[in-house]
Amino acid sequence: MQDNTFLVEGLVSFTLAIMLLFAGKRLAQRYEPLGRYSIPEPVLGGFLCAAVTAVLFYILDIEVVFDLEVRDVLLLYFFAGIGLKSDIRNLVKGGRPLLILLVLASVFIVLQNLLSMGVASGFGLDPRAGLMLGSISLTGGVGTTLAWAPLFTEQLGIENAMELGIASNTVGLIAACCIGGPIANYLIRRHALTPSRDSDLEVGVPATSADISAPISHYDILWAWMWLNMTLMLGHGFNLLLLNSGITLPSFVSCLLAGIVIRNLLQAAIGSQRIKHWSGAGQGLALISDICLGMFLVMALMGLQLWQLGGVLVFVVTALTLQITLTILYTVLLVFRCMGRNYEASVIAAGFGGIALGSTATAIVNMTAVTQRYGAAHQAFIIVPLVCGFFIDIVNALIISLMSGV
Repeated sequence: MQDNTFLVEGLVSFTLAIMLLFAGKRLAQRYEPLGRYSIPEPVLGGFLCAAVTAVLFYILDIEVVFDLEVRDVLLLYFFAGIGLKSDIRNLVKGGRPLLILLVLASVFIVLQNLLSMGVASGFGLDPRAGLMLGSISLTGGVGTTLAWAPLFTEQLGIENAMELGIASNTVGLIAACCIGGPIANYLIRRHALTPSRDSDLEVGVPATSADISAPISHYDILWAWMWLNMTLMLGHGFNLLLLNSGITLPSFVSCLLAGIVIRNLLQAAIGSQRIKHWSGAGQGLALISDICLGMFLVMALMGLQLWQLGGVLVFVVTALTLQITLTILYTVLLVFRCMGRNYEASVIAAGFGGIALGSTATAIVNMTAVTQRYGAAHQAFIIVPLVCGFFIDIVNALIISLMSGV
């Protein structure tokens, strides 16, 4: 401990994350409404830890800092697994829905920024300060916040830009984790949608063991692990090639694309029927992906420093309350209808909260919670990561630049 800061080493942080994942599962099993509304188990465990560290800070003046270096590697494994389970034929089918979702997300960015700028004006602030509580911190996430905040401080004179952005991102991440599942459940029941009941999930295994077609052997896990490592290596190669060409992409997007390439080259070489015979490896992929995603989200929420909300609490809470309301209404009334008013559309709606308020990982964990209960939604797991992780970042940067003048 140094200067009231308590550093938790990497191995201890990782072990604690596993324990919190168990705690989240136990909470979901014990309190039936949490399971009924598909609140993700990692969210429960991670937020429990964030709440405890906040109490330690306010009562004992101890700041707990976790070493979470392994967190980003877990995200790469997760998206590599998504790519390896992606059939290019489903991706081609997703062309038009992908474009529709991108347009919907782009329009939402503009609405999100207009709302936050209006709230900032209402509090007597520079309207452009509101952008830090709009698409910069919400659609963009913490990476976009860290990139734009110094520019807002230096060029626009908004001294607390970083604090506003981090606080907004914190509240948005929590909200995104909590609204996705309930939105999908509402839509499925309200419109009497027919779930797929397809047990071949992209992530995880079905909620009921009766839906699992065959047991998973340790060779299935090893087989899946080998292909995941090969995908990460190819993804790293893609990233280096793109960097040398002057193009910067998030590493998880490169791993997603690498997985799609490997899966479909294999399918072309040995045939789709042979691929189907590797169902055990497919279940192994889904299981490893589920563990990695759960651990990533737990560790992301463990690292939240809720006390940073203190100085701008009223402004942030007002803006985020309106942003969350806008997200729910836009998702239910527009996104669901435009994406087809079917089960796939309800799963995409569950993920839209992650696009609008949280991160790609949040979107996927929301969709995973829904599909583990109701069945697979293959197209949703292709188009949402592509929109979240690639296309929307480009659109968001252009809109932020136009609306801020930076």
